[in-house]
Amino acid sequence: MKKIVKVVAAIIENEQNEILCALRSPEMAIPNMWEFPGGKVEKDEDIYTALIREINEELQCEVETIDLFNDNTHEYDNFTINLISIKAKIVTGTPVANEHSKLIWIKRENLESLKWAPADIPAVEQLINEK
Repeated sequence: MKKIVKVVAAIIENEQNEILCALRSPEMAIPNMWEFPGGKVEKDEDIYTALIREINEELQCEVETIDLFNDNTHEYDNFTINLISIKAKIVTGTPVANEHSKLIWIKRENLESLKWAPADIPAVEQLINEK
């Protein structure tokens, strides 16, 4: 049986109703695909604490969690990911691409123009359909 990796991702929206998207670097698993920033949930860590820690580490800014948005399990070739997307807002700092190749803010109606990591697609579709 494949290992299930529990991952949290932040759906961060700015005042212009744009959503923060992160391009995975060539060194990462599933390289050069877009995702919502976040990372693995550590042992004995709740999803909200994990998201705040990961965004701090990855983007050097502080977020406040709003609410659970999407919970999706996706099977890749070598592992299975349980991706939990959480709506969040930036409280301090400006996102910096530490681990990703690039960060962009994009309107939800343009989200489909990016090449998404498969596990992120259900959250992308839910965002596009949300008005």
